[in-house]
Amino acid sequence: MEALDPAWLLPGSGAYVWADLAEPTEADGQVLREVFGVHELAVEDALGATHHPKVETYDGLLYVVLHGINFHASEHAFDTHDTDFFVSAQFLVTVHDGKRRSIAHVADLCGKSGHILAEGPMALMHRIMDTMVGHYHPEVDELEEWLDDLERQVLESPNQNLTSEILAVKRDITGLRRIVIPQRDVLGRLSRREFDLIGQEVAYRFRDVYDQLVRLSDDAIIFQDRVTGILDAYLASVSIQLAQTSKLIAVVATLFGPLTVLTGLYGMNVALPHFPGGDGTQFWWVLGLMGAASVAMFAGFRRSGWW
Repeated sequence: MEALDPAWLLPGSGAYVWADLAEPTEADGQVLREVFGVHELAVEDALGATHHPKVETYDGLLYVVLHGINFHASEHAFDTHDTDFFVSAQFLVTVHDGKRRSIAHVADLCGKSGHILAEGPMALMHRIMDTMVGHYHPEVDELEEWLDDLERQVLESPNQNLTSEILAVKRDITGLRRIVIPQRDVLGRLSRREFDLIGQEVAYRFRDVYDQLVRLSDDAIIFQDRVTGILDAYLASVSIQLAQTSKLIAVVATLFGPLTVLTGLYGMNVALPHFPGGDGTQFWWVLGLMGAASVAMFAGFRRSGWW
């Protein structure tokens, strides 16, 4: 559609309008202000940088911000992007960066089934939100698989490279919690019909999306606990390896202690008591004492469980 009749936006017109603004420009902002009557502050937010999920009212319309999710398993990268909704009794305006697969999916459905738009702007917004939240589940499953893989590596073959990977997934899970929990609160407000634009039937639908976000927020909390446990286990494993290495070095140094004393003592250029036998046997006596001392100390270490 290239032109919009302002009469379609009037109450009682019998028309429902969905305007999708991908990669909006200042000209699109002007349309929001002049044609749809969106408040200046809301337009500024929609055209600005990413905002946290929220719901606000402006002169008879709702302004809602929700986030979609992307997890790039091959790159171990996780990110979210916001989608802005302006909804009234007659129209729905969506503002995003042009890469929102949820909106593309719903737009394709609208092209195939006219009854979707006929349900009204609020039901249409619910359908988009439901699709957005539905896309969270496979992404969160991939995040969980990444956690399982990290856990297995920490238990089976911990190495120094795991530190950055564990901290990266910890950062991603923190970002997930920072997005999911506010979105849960937004959908909670919509499902409780805190706004006059929301009918009872649509409120039931929002409640279903709210339940999904409750489960996702619980998963995010569990993931946070798991990654903390993985980090603790990794640090404990590193500490154990360091302790084993230190113990080995200490045992070796202790074993060489008597050898150092004997060689230093009998290496002095002074007269010392001789062992039985001639001069030729003194070396073997000292060597035997050194071997006996080492064997005795080693046996003591084994008996004490230090080796």
